[in-house]
Amino acid sequence: MISDYVRESGILKALAHPARLKMAEGLMRCECNVDKMVRSLKIPQSTASQHLAILKSRNIVKVRKDGVRTCYRVIDPKVKKIIKILSA
Repeated sequence: MISDYVRESGILKALAHPARLKMAEGLMRCECNVDKMVRSLKIPQSTASQHLAILKSRNIVKVRKDGVRTCYRVIDPKVKKIIKILSA
């Protein structure tokens, strides 16, 4: 049934943007906060936050509070496999 692929379709849509794909790739290697991603990707903080919100809404990344900092990391095993395939 098509409804069986709703979650997978959402994952692919979330990863379809180059910035989100690059973020997810980096967050597989190490957990980091928005400031580090902004510096690394050279994008505005608001843009990075919007992309992270999309990844979070699809349960691709998990958030961890570290004092005033918010740290992110990839938790979805399917996303990890997708990125490994794309990086090969």
